[in-house]
Amino acid sequence: MDVMLTSGNALTTDTASVTEEERAYPEHEHPRHAHRHGGRADGVKVKAINLALQGGGAHGAFTWGVLDRLLEDGRIEIEAISATSAGAMNAVVAAYGLAEGGPAGARKTLMNFWRRISHAAANGPLQPTWFDRMTGNRSLELSPAFITFDLMSRLFSPYQFNPLNYNPLKDVLEQSVDFERLRTHCCPVKLFLTATNVRTGKIKVFDNDALTSSAVLASGCLPFLFHAVEIDGEFYWDGGYMANPAIFPLIYNCKSADVVVIHINPLERTDMPRTASEIMNRINEISFNSSLMREMRAISFVTRLIDDGALEKSRARRMLIHSISADDVTIKLGAASKLNADWEFLMYLHDAGRRTAAAWLDKNFDRLNVETTIDIRAQYL
Repeated sequence: MDVMLTSGNALTTDTASVTEEERAYPEHEHPRHAHRHGGRADGVKVKAINLALQGGGAHGAFTWGVLDRLLEDGRIEIEAISATSAGAMNAVVAAYGLAEGGPAGARKTLMNFWRRISHAAANGPLQPTWFDRMTGNRSLELSPAFITFDLMSRLFSPYQFNPLNYNPLKDVLEQSVDFERLRTHCCPVKLFLTATNVRTGKIKVFDNDALTSSAVLASGCLPFLFHAVEIDGEFYWDGGYMANPAIFPLIYNCKSADVVVIHINPLERTDMPRTASEIMNRINEISFNSSLMREMRAISFVTRLIDDGALEKSRARRMLIHSISADDVTIKLGAASKLNADWEFLMYLHDAGRRTAAAWLDKNFDRLNVETTIDIRAQYL
C-alpha cells in the first residue's frame, strides 16, 4: 500500500520555510541540495530518500550499521533525517560527516563517534561482568554497578544523585561534530531533531538553524537519568515521549516522498513480560512507539482517501513508507543492554545493522521512489 499525507496548504510549506540564505541560490545550485543529482557519472541511478531514526541508547549502534551500509552503497542520497535520542546523535554525526567528506566522511565520522562512546563508557562503572562476557550475555543486569545505579535512579532524582549534571555525551558530541557546519548552507542534509517540552508537554523540533549540542542532548534526555536540558528558557526531556521519531517534518519539508523508518524498539513481543524489568521495558517500548503508530494511522487514512478518490491529489501527497527493523536482534536483549557501550557489543549491533540493511537494499531498492514496501495496516494499525 502506498502512503500519504499533507494538508491543503502543505504544498506551500517548503517555500515558507526557505531561509534568506537559500533564496540566494537556485534550488539545483544550493550547496544543501548539491548532492541530489539523480544519477552518478557511471550512469547508476541514485535515489533520494528521507530517514526516520528511533532512539534506544546503545541499541543506536544498530542504526549506525544501517547508515554505514546505506552510505557505502552509492545509490542512495539522504535528503533529510528526522530523529530522536540516539537517533538524533547518529543523525548529526552522519550529516556532519557528509558535509565534511561525503559518504566516506560520514562513515568515518560515525565510526569515530561510536568509538568515543565506548571509550567514555570504559572509564565508567557500567561494565559487563566476566560472567556476562563468558556467556555472551549482552545485558548489564548482573553488573553490581548497574544494580546499584538502577536502585538509585528509582529512589533519587538526577538532581540528587548527579547534582553537577555531568553528562559524558556532551563532550563526545562536541568532539565529534562542528555544529556551526550543520547550521550553515554547507550541510547537505535537512535535520529535524525532536524533544519534549517539559512545561507544555508539546513536541519541539530543532531544525538545522537551531542545532547545538544542547539540542541533541535535549532529544535524548531521559528524566530519570539526566537534568532537563534548558534551551532559551524552556526545559526539555527525551523526544521519544512525543515522537520516536516525528514523520511530519519529512512530509512538509522534503521533496522526496520516501521515508525509511529504522526501528530499534520492537513493535511486538510474543512472550508475556513477567519480571519487573521486563514489564518496565515493555511499557517503555509501547510508549516510545505510540506516537509513530499514530502518525502511521494518519498516513494510512489519508492514503485510503486518495485511493478512494475522496481527496483531491492536488491537496494531498502520497508518501512511500519503508522499514528497516532491528527486531530480530533487539527482541533478545534486555532493557539494561541499552546502557552497555562495550565496544564488542556495539560492533555486534553495527554488524547486525549492516547485514539487515544489505538484505533490505537487495529486496527493495528497485521499489524506492515507486511504492511503499511494507503493509502499513498490518505493521502499525
